[in-house]
Amino acid sequence: MSGSLSGRRALVTGGAGGLGSATARAVAARGAYVIVADRDGAGAAAVAAEVGGESWELDLLDTSALESLTLDVDILVNNAGIQTISPIEDFDPAAFRRILTIMLEAPFLLVRAALPHMYAQGHGRIINMSSIHGLRASSFKSAYVSAKHGLEGLSKVTAREGGAHGVTSNCVNPGYVRTPLVEGQVADQAKTHGIPESQVLGEVMLANSAIKRLVEPDEVAGLVAWLASDQAAMVTGASYVMDGGWTA
Repeated sequence: MSGSLSGRRALVTGGAGGLGSATARAVAARGAYVIVADRDGAGAAAVAAEVGGESWELDLLDTSALESLTLDVDILVNNAGIQTISPIEDFDPAAFRRILTIMLEAPFLLVRAALPHMYAQGHGRIINMSSIHGLRASSFKSAYVSAKHGLEGLSKVTAREGGAHGVTSNCVNPGYVRTPLVEGQVADQAKTHGIPESQVLGEVMLANSAIKRLVEPDEVAGLVAWLASDQAAMVTGASYVMDGGWTA
């Protein structure tokens, strides 16, 4: 079946929870063998056991270890991410660098490690979990927006270079997803905007959305699984928006 991932090996970073665990389940349901990577080793092991894959306790801040890495995977999902909310003038430079390391430099190094195997077999899927913030800006998220915009560029270059080798590269761009990362922003957003936490969802996060609810992780994971399949063989260099009409 063209949608099957049977016989494929997939690596999902940030796979212990949220979008990562939903993605691991979705690609495993299509038949892929999934390597669940996360700095939370116990969480990664739990998800791996659930989907019949394996876990990898991975610290994406240790970029020196990633520089010599080789990956024999057919599908790479760069999903891991963090968030810090602050005005630029108060933004901690160390926090800025940490976000760019985890969300831009590490994906580059993982793509670099995966491409030789993909090129050798003439097939590969790179799927980068971007965000609507890879296409649009929001105040107080300078590091996150910068990292996601950079990831968009990396994904497009990978698409251009990988096309001749059967490798596709795409971004998935959800709006606010019901994950611990988003739920953990509520207090920070309330403080930064000077409003009660009860008003954050409607007045900040979903203010521009036509559909007034959070995106569900399974909805995003379904799109990732499709992009990983043969059905998406001619889809590359694209950014798939799932934002409830935010950018309409």
